[in-house]
Amino acid sequence: MAKPTARNLERKSAEATGEKQRELQREQDRKDEAKTEASGEGGKKQKAVQAGPREQPEPPMPAQHMAKPGVEADMDLQPRFLAPDYRGSGKLKGMVALITGGDSGIGRAVAVLYAREGADVAIVYLNSHEDAQETRRYVEKEGRECLLIAGDVKDSKFCKQAVERTVQEFDRLDILVNNAAFQLHADKLEDVSDERLEETMKTNIFGYFYMARAAIPHLKKGACIINTGSVTGLRGSSHLLDYSATKGAIHAFTMSLASNLIDKGIRVNAIAPGPVWTPLNPADAPADKVAKFGEKTDMKRPAQPEELSPAYVFLASPVCSSYITGIVLPVTGSVGD
Repeated sequence: MAKPTARNLERKSAEATGEKQRELQREQDRKDEAKTEASGEGGKKQKAVQAGPREQPEPPMPAQHMAKPGVEADMDLQPRFLAPDYRGSGKLKGMVALITGGDSGIGRAVAVLYAREGADVAIVYLNSHEDAQETRRYVEKEGRECLLIAGDVKDSKFCKQAVERTVQEFDRLDILVNNAAFQLHADKLEDVSDERLEETMKTNIFGYFYMARAAIPHLKKGACIINTGSVTGLRGSSHLLDYSATKGAIHAFTMSLASNLIDKGIRVNAIAPGPVWTPLNPADAPADKVAKFGEKTDMKRPAQPEELSPAYVFLASPVCSSYITGIVLPVTGSVGD
């Protein structure tokens, strides 16, 4: 019998992590189902704000609950990631970007715009192979190459291998986007088990450390790291206790690493999104809560991924942000975040 290859072992590890996350989700689902549903809030619904070139979907969103890690292809309302009104101008020409969580959601939207701006892209993802293939198809439609790397960012060895495979494939690395995340709500701190806490912390902050540590030896002057934080890291969240803690840590990590790398000419910044319509949310909240997703923002709706991705281009492009490092840029749909 043939020995299992390292890549097959990585895939098995990723599948096991996916099943672990689904079991944590099932445990929370049972708690949600045991609760008595509160009565509706009533009152007149305020109109959502539309400030972009085309109107975006508004609440109520599809009342859908998905198994983790969530598959974009299975969403009743497909997230918008193509940004058809965005015109590329070579801001990232000749560069190479590695994006974790790049198979769907914000990561997919960023991959498409990076390709439109001239970059080749490596996508690190857990086990949503169908979504990853779709992302690659759209990157290639932009005329660039896309490398898919399946595995678990909680594994430091995998992170090192992912960076090495990217450099081997493209001969360089200019942009690291840390974007992979695990999120699961809880009504009280007592519901956050040791296993859940470890899954959230290791995915959301350990994974960022591992990827950055592996990437830095390959980054040259003018390169950058962009971390995905969250509005929950700015103001907290009563139902996302562990997730919010990791996002606050990501913001501090961003500023600290920016100071650490500034003499090398490597910039480090973060983006703190508000509610964004991605698989992360229907793969967390119950269906009735998903229907109301984003309505508490000042714009009364969630963002679509294509409304976030231009900010990642801005922070990646040396011609746009060569004098910007150590910031956390809020893109929240609300005033004052």
